Amino acid sequence: MGPRIQQVAAVLLAAVVVVAAARDEPRKNYGLDHSFDAVMSILNCKSDSLIPSYICSVISKSRWGWGSDDPNDDNTAADSSPAAPRPVRSANDLQKYVDALPQMAKIRGYGIWHGLPVPIKLTIGMYNKTWKFHRDMPPTPVFVYGQSLETATFPGPTIVARQHVPLDIKWENHLPDAHILPWDPKVDTAIPKHGGVPTVVHLHGGAHPPEYDGSAFAWFTRDFRDRGPAWTRTTYRYPNVQAPGNLWYHDHALGLTRVSLLAGLLAAYVIEKPEIETPMNLPCGPHDLYLVIADRKFYTNGSIYIEKEWQPEYFGEVITVNGKAWPFVAVQRRRYRLRILNASNARYFNITLSNGLPFNVIGSDSSYLSKPVNVTNLVLSPAEIFDVIVDFSLSSTTDIEMLNSARYPFPSGSQTPDPNLDGKVMKFVITPNGKLDDDMPDNSEVPENGVSYAGVTSVPPPVVVRNITMYEYFAPNNATKTTHLYINGLQLTDPVTETPKSGTTEIWQVINLTGDNHPLHIHLGTLQAVKMQELSDVQTFTDCMVKLNDTAKCNFDQHANGITMTVPEEEKTWKNVVKIPPGAVTTVVVAFLLVETNQPYPFDATTEPGFVYHCHILDHEDNAMIRPLKLLR
Repeated sequence: MGPRIQQVAAVLLAAVVVVAAARDEPRKNYGLDHSFDAVMSILNCKSDSLIPSYICSVISKSRWGWGSDDPNDDNTAADSSPAAPRPVRSANDLQKYVDALPQMAKIRGYGIWHGLPVPIKLTIGMYNKTWKFHRDMPPTPVFVYGQSLETATFPGPTIVARQHVPLDIKWENHLPDAHILPWDPKVDTAIPKHGGVPTVVHLHGGAHPPEYDGSAFAWFTRDFRDRGPAWTRTTYRYPNVQAPGNLWYHDHALGLTRVSLLAGLLAAYVIEKPEIETPMNLPCGPHDLYLVIADRKFYTNGSIYIEKEWQPEYFGEVITVNGKAWPFVAVQRRRYRLRILNASNARYFNITLSNGLPFNVIGSDSSYLSKPVNVTNLVLSPAEIFDVIVDFSLSSTTDIEMLNSARYPFPSGSQTPDPNLDGKVMKFVITPNGKLDDDMPDNSEVPENGVSYAGVTSVPPPVVVRNITMYEYFAPNNATKTTHLYINGLQLTDPVTETPKSGTTEIWQVINLTGDNHPLHIHLGTLQAVKMQELSDVQTFTDCMVKLNDTAKCNFDQHANGITMTVPEEEKTWKNVVKIPPGAVTTVVVAFLLVETNQPYPFDATTEPGFVYHCHILDHEDNAMIRPLKLLR
């Protein structure tokens, strides 16, 4: 045996030991990541290496504890190296409605002491594992939230908090050295010095001090080895002081929101208030369903597809609900509460039920309506939540499909949903004979009234009017290739220009000069659209604004005189996102206070690192339709 062969044999033996140790204790870090790097370096796994390429491939895949025999499998694309082409899966061969709708585990965000709710502390981690999106698909590598690797799910567990009962959560990063999805280095992105996947959690719709908001610059890697410039703590405290309703939590690391949410870092969060909800007599228990909708595209090996180079919007033809592609759920002939979250990167949904059953909308985002609204369709933007009641006892059919008809990019994009693919969402199957549970008769109802604070008149008059303009920029000599999107012509790192006074309300006139509808999300603030008006002579106004970025010099008032559009009744409450239609100005009331009690926040909202506001199309947010927001005393 020659010296070279002896060296190879020794290194291969070392590699086997490293791989075996990693697989035996996948959640522990014995410095094996560096051992892997050393092994691969010594093996010289390059095209001119004496080591057979398949051995290098096996060792490389074993590093993460998953892989496939697909020769096109390359799940280390996020290291910014060119990824080998992989075949994209055709979703046409996936049978609909063969997987049951999962209901994610619920974690109670409070304890009980002598019959009263009390604060507790939770530990929730981010994990890398595989997930079966469909019966006939290979397992998919995902990033997911959970209290352990074994219990982590896509989406993550639903946290059920109680109003005015603080909840402490220690967020732990157990993610690998590289992202499982490719990211574009041309987009401003958190890049840790020692490798790893940066992550930070944002409670979407939460009212809390800035240090608990999940700043894009407060990211951290595994075991807090590397930390962003705004990182200050391992544990976040959520005071849960806002009105009861539906929220969600998700990753918010700089430049990585689009890929990390696509990978699975998202989950529901609920704030309950029995004093309001018990008298409403809403459907509860097994008849209260959470539906987290998200579109995806997959490779044939099961991994999630996304182009490495940044694209203005991500669309997938596979529609997942609670982590299953086109699932079904068995229901009885009774009323059900459906809490519907659109957790897609960019896709809007216009959902209907195939038999014409209406949605009785009782809430939107983290607030109830003043009274329920009966509609036959719901338009959900990314990050938007509708809380509805559907009465299946009124159905004339036993099979009911939830359908989608929203064009994309919304509202007037060139693509329409395929009736056999993204035109379908899920199915409700009414149980035979329509029997109810013997021990649970349907005593629920659609309440006649909601909450008294849902209208804009419940808060003080606005003290400031701001003009907020959304831009889209194109590549030189290419009017169809978007390069980035800005708000007011500025980036996230430019100086703060929006400085509301804590405890006040403002009017934001949001001017959309792009062709897309944008879901506007303001951290900490709750918002409500009160008027939408088309702009006249849009191109002239746009050309002037792109050149001067000044609404006064571009005669904004002379252009804001087009047709007035109606704000849908089901959106007339305090929301976390509002839709901003293209070629129009949307007048938004923004409240920087607790709308339920009309009181200032019971914490200091003026500390560092401040807040942000942005478009919640994740591809837009990352590049770079996001701006800082600093509250003042």
